[in-house]
Amino acid sequence: MNTIVKRGLSLATATILLASVMAGCSGNKAEVKESAAPAKTDTAAATVAPTDASKPDISKKVTLNWYLLGDAHQDSAKVVAELNKLLEKDLNTTLKLNFTTWTDWQTKYNLLLTSGEKVDMVFASSWADYFRLARQGAFLDLTDLLPKYAPITWEKAPKQDWIEATVEGKIFAVPATYPEYTPDGLVYREDWRQELKLPEITDLATIEAYFAGVKAAKPKVTPINGSAWNELFTLFKAVQGYQQIGGDSGVVVAKSYDAPRDIMAYPFTDEFEAWVKKMKEWKDKGYWNTDAIVSKVEAGDKIKVGTGAVYWRNAPGAGGMITGMEKTNPDIKLGYFPFSRIQGYAMPALSINNGMAIPKNAANPERTLMVLDKLRNDPAYYDLLTYGILGTHYDLAADGKTVVTPPKSVTNVKDFKKYDIASWGWRNEPMLREKQAGGWPAFDALLTEFKATTKPNIFAPVLLDYSSVKSQQAAVNQVFEQYGKPLMMGLIPDTEKGLKTFRDKLKAAGVDELVEYVKKEAYIYFDEKGIQ
Repeated sequence: MNTIVKRGLSLATATILLASVMAGCSGNKAEVKESAAPAKTDTAAATVAPTDASKPDISKKVTLNWYLLGDAHQDSAKVVAELNKLLEKDLNTTLKLNFTTWTDWQTKYNLLLTSGEKVDMVFASSWADYFRLARQGAFLDLTDLLPKYAPITWEKAPKQDWIEATVEGKIFAVPATYPEYTPDGLVYREDWRQELKLPEITDLATIEAYFAGVKAAKPKVTPINGSAWNELFTLFKAVQGYQQIGGDSGVVVAKSYDAPRDIMAYPFTDEFEAWVKKMKEWKDKGYWNTDAIVSKVEAGDKIKVGTGAVYWRNAPGAGGMITGMEKTNPDIKLGYFPFSRIQGYAMPALSINNGMAIPKNAANPERTLMVLDKLRNDPAYYDLLTYGILGTHYDLAADGKTVVTPPKSVTNVKDFKKYDIASWGWRNEPMLREKQAGGWPAFDALLTEFKATTKPNIFAPVLLDYSSVKSQQAAVNQVFEQYGKPLMMGLIPDTEKGLKTFRDKLKAAGVDELVEYVKKEAYIYFDEKGIQ
């Protein structure tokens, strides 16, 4: 998904923006771009047969006002016009679809929910502060409306999806039905592994053997050549089984998936001590450079020029890199090792990472849910608003299922723009027509592997407000940056002394108070969800 960078905006920033909006901007409207006005129809065409008492009443024609994040496509107006033809016929409804654009989207999004404008549906997400906004009353409770007005979605969406969208016992959004797996892992020179007859990568020991083998055989190569923090920190968490919890809680983790309530500061464990000693050994053997902690060079760039061997990527990111390398450097063969194989399970991203919610001031919540139900489950609707107009924006392959772009009708391929809007909110896996991970053939097998070992993500929803321990959090994070990172990357000459200094500084910064706060708040969430 090419929105990863945009999604990386800090949750703390969103919270600050929301607070300022609630305090002083309630009289303003967000500045947005509108893709299409509702299609015009005459009175006779809008006449609807008498309603069936057992079905929702659609005798009154309505126009729905929806908002998506990001930018409209140049043909969004044409697509929405075609959609409105279907909506008028089936539900006596038209849709007005608006986009925030990516410029200052957080401010605009928050204004939508506080300006008083009648908005019928908006994109919702954990990374757009869904949980906090739901608790603050920004969204309508859909719990009782869903079975009647979105019955197909209500029946077919997995139970876990509804659990993840539930806040304080109520459902405030319809989550996307799309298990998105993004486990950390390593992209590496598979051709070198085969050339040097090194063992297949399966665990920490074989990763170490790979580093050692490459360094010995190719002295001019630095295995992780560039910034090395992501590679080492994600490997550390995977090997230990630690799960970060509570958003930006720094060194605070749950001990393991099976012990979520065992929350601690990992620098005080024996496992951490053993790890930093091993990292000192690796650094001294030249597996990364002395400037790796400050380097702005991506290790993947060094793989392309033959002076690096390993790069951190999640699974979709690995797919993009590998397929890209096949085009630009076909002589290089890459492999991928997801850390889920070390842990023995994979956790999908939260279903409510993408979803659709109805603001509390919506004029037509019932009709909006009926339209969403159609959009998620009727191929005519789903294909149109997700992929565009058949023959104009895409063709179907010989199998009659797979999207092919550009379509045959396009003569100027260079200027063709694939129909691509923020359609993640209604994404429904059974309806998908495109391959994931950029067409990387190996991803299908990986996805099957992830699903076979899947466990619900019970940690990501624990997003905390650290205002009561703000000073401790800031101090702990500063200590971590100054003393923890260099220690974990083997850059401190005296590991024993560096470890003691790090631990002492954490204590002085208030790490114990931070751990207790995370415990208290996490237990509230775990109690609500019945997580032991």
